[in-house]
Amino acid sequence: QHNVKLLNMSAAPTRRSSTSKNDVDDTMESIPSPIKPTQDALPLPLPKELAKYKHKDFEISTTLGTGTFGRVKLAQHLQTGIFYAIKIMIKSEIIRLNQLSHVQSEIDVLMRIEHPFIVKMTGFYQTSDNLCIVTEYVEGGELFSLLREQTRFPIETVRLYSSQVLLAIEYLHSMGLIHRDVKPENILLTRSGYLKLVDFGFCKLVEDRTWTLCGTPEYIAPEVITGKGHGRGVDYWAFGILDFEMLAGYPPFFAKDPFGIYDKILKGDVTFPRHFDAKIKNLIENLLQNDITRRFGCMKNGVMDIKMDTWYSTINWDAIYNLRIDNQPYSPKVEGEGDTSNFDSYADEIEDVTVPLNDEDSKLFQVFYEMMKVGLGE
Repeated sequence: QHNVKLLNMSAAPTRRSSTSKNDVDDTMESIPSPIKPTQDALPLPLPKELAKYKHKDFEISTTLGTGTFGRVKLAQHLQTGIFYAIKIMIKSEIIRLNQLSHVQSEIDVLMRIEHPFIVKMTGFYQTSDNLCIVTEYVEGGELFSLLREQTRFPIETVRLYSSQVLLAIEYLHSMGLIHRDVKPENILLTRSGYLKLVDFGFCKLVEDRTWTLCGTPEYIAPEVITGKGHGRGVDYWAFGILDFEMLAGYPPFFAKDPFGIYDKILKGDVTFPRHFDAKIKNLIENLLQNDITRRFGCMKNGVMDIKMDTWYSTINWDAIYNLRIDNQPYSPKVEGEGDTSNFDSYADEIEDVTVPLNDEDSKLFQVFYEMMKVGLGE
């Protein structure tokens, strides 16, 4: 018991940043994988019709979150009064960090997907300095913040929350998309207590395997670390980490630096707290399986191995999908439209890192005007 308490105190992380090492991405996509997808992916839907926005249409206020090359801010649409979250990304930082393809992919994916447990993009626009993604405002704050506040969740809460995340992952995988950054920081709570998966910056359409090292160290799958190529299995690994962290209050693999974490992930030794029952231990062991051919979600039955697991025997998957949960474990306190009290406070930007783009770099963002025309049906 004493050891578990020490683990908990030392491991409960501060907000964790995602990482991406993009130098080998997409260079080896044609190499066949011994592990084939468990089912043929559906074709991606055509882009949804989007709203036409300009920066002057919004009154932009509080910072809701910070990212690698920008901030997410609360914004009120002046004409309708509706509140949105706007991800404001600095163009010069996108170029400097070689992330243009990830941003393009994020917008392309969000234009096409729609699911009860995935944040909805309503449009996007750009200014001379910034590229801005407009999504619904999810007022309940991050699952990460709630978990830190409560230390750990009761087992029934984890069952309900994880089932919603699993349905979002299943939906993405059905179209050949992998999220690649599932973690509590990228899950928001609606005012009615349901979950929404957000941040599709690493999401990618993958037919077989991809090679980019990306994700969040505590949540990265072993095949990403070893550079053997990865597919949808990385989301099931992250799902196993998420289940563990929600129940324990800390992730199964942690250390002072990323390399220490990677070393532990590759060794694969998981120490379960005493309050974990046999069923959840068995499920997590099957998800945190270094051998991808034996990992739940990656075998011939696909996601059904997880959904049919005895730990989920009390879950009615159709009821979850249709938002029919009778006893929500937690309903955020939301005081009116535009309330930001469920989000952490962020200091204002100390320095402006925006650099004016030269003509060559400006042309790289022309693709987003073309994408916008598609979204507007022009």
